[in-house]
Amino acid sequence: MPDSTLPTQIDPKIGIALLTAADQVAIHDYALAEKSPATRRAYRADFAIFTAWCAGRALEPIPAAPETVAAFIADQANAGFRASTLGRRVAAIAYAHALAGFEQPTSSKAVRVVLGGARRKIGTRPMQKAPATAERVAAMLANLPDTLTGKRNHALIALGFAGAFRRSELVALEVADLAFEPEGMRVHIRHSKTDQEGRGQEIAILRGTKLRPVKAVQDWMEAAGIKDGPLFRSIDRHGTIGAALSAQSVALIVKQHADRAGLDPRQFAGHSLRAGFLTSAAEASADVLRMMEVSRHKRVETVQGYVRRANGFKGHAGTTFL
Repeated sequence: MPDSTLPTQIDPKIGIALLTAADQVAIHDYALAEKSPATRRAYRADFAIFTAWCAGRALEPIPAAPETVAAFIADQANAGFRASTLGRRVAAIAYAHALAGFEQPTSSKAVRVVLGGARRKIGTRPMQKAPATAERVAAMLANLPDTLTGKRNHALIALGFAGAFRRSELVALEVADLAFEPEGMRVHIRHSKTDQEGRGQEIAILRGTKLRPVKAVQDWMEAAGIKDGPLFRSIDRHGTIGAALSAQSVALIVKQHADRAGLDPRQFAGHSLRAGFLTSAAEASADVLRMMEVSRHKRVETVQGYVRRANGFKGHAGTTFL
């Protein structure tokens, strides 16, 4: 879906009409670039939902009145949407108004109070998928077919786990981002959730003796004849290699192989690989800072959450008397 589903012009009332068409295009393009493609896709979908909701009530979606946004939040909360979803939709409305040069109705006290009340009433604890720990990943990788698809999925799951990758990072990898060394492989991540400005981050992937992610990547590249361009690509029923996989494909592949391993596929998603690495590292008493070198988290508190969950029963305060 093109970005034209979001506002494409800044309000002439603030003087933008005095600029050339090229200037306006440049302003809009750089404004869009502030957000990642994945964020813009989510915002487009959320703003489309808000627009449709307004159309059903003969209300203006942009510029929207604060009362309109507040009513939308209340309606969405009553419909059973999670607090995180409400927050993202409010952010999408704010982003659309910012692109169009309008004052953001989401900044009003009315909206903030209703959103805060909805979060308090619904609860803000995220619904977490099960982590694909080392043991579970090993089960997923066992007995994969010796086919192109089997080799690709093996490499994707093994590398996704070993590098604690987000699914968007995984499908964005290109051959040029990989550097093979005797100890393993260095992976350059050009963009990520915590590196929106594209400074780039590098992580080391061990060759390993159990899951052997580097060998899995090399086997896939050799079998598919991939020498440049996207690392993980689609494969049609005739075995023809296509374009880069989508982020959604990662979740589907993880679910598929969780099912094959006898696990409940509903409990797993693309994030399960990232969560699984951190959980396994915590269970192995890995240093938190070394864990962050792989996961690229910015806040120690986030990684410590995995440590607490993984080691909740180890050295428990009540061990001697419960």
